[in-house]
Amino acid sequence: MEIKVIKIEKPADMNFILGQSHFIKTVEDIHEAIVTTAPHLKFGLAFCESSGPSLVRYSGNDDKLIDLARKNALTIAAGHSFIIFLENGFPINILNAVKNVPEVCRIFCATANPVEVVVAETETGRGILGVVDGLKTKGVEKEEDIKFRKEFLRKIGYKF
Repeated sequence: MEIKVIKIEKPADMNFILGQSHFIKTVEDIHEAIVTTAPHLKFGLAFCESSGPSLVRYSGNDDKLIDLARKNALTIAAGHSFIIFLENGFPINILNAVKNVPEVCRIFCATANPVEVVVAETETGRGILGVVDGLKTKGVEKEEDIKFRKEFLRKIGYKF
């Protein structure tokens, strides 16, 4: 077995969701979950099929985001993994809808941070072991950090 670390290639501020599913209809079901939950969202979705022709299946409503999803999915190439890139919203807007798609098994991350995907490769294929999401923790927040956090959440409309 070989362990590989694969960097997600994306614009610095772009949000994405990386997960694992189990069936070819994942692409259509996640697409429907996204447009039903957040019709304003632009997104690209790609899914690594894990049997038969073992293709990257894809969908979305924005060509640039679809292309980004396809490229990253093919680089990861781990069976039954999926990746969604989004604009005009945040993962929090669709995360529960995606998790509630019956064939979705797990979410590895939902973030705009730099991410590295830790993948195991064997003779038969690849699997995601986990992710490195963002930077190493540097300390504990102070009073001014708490104030910033609370003001920021209210500024962007997630707290009142």
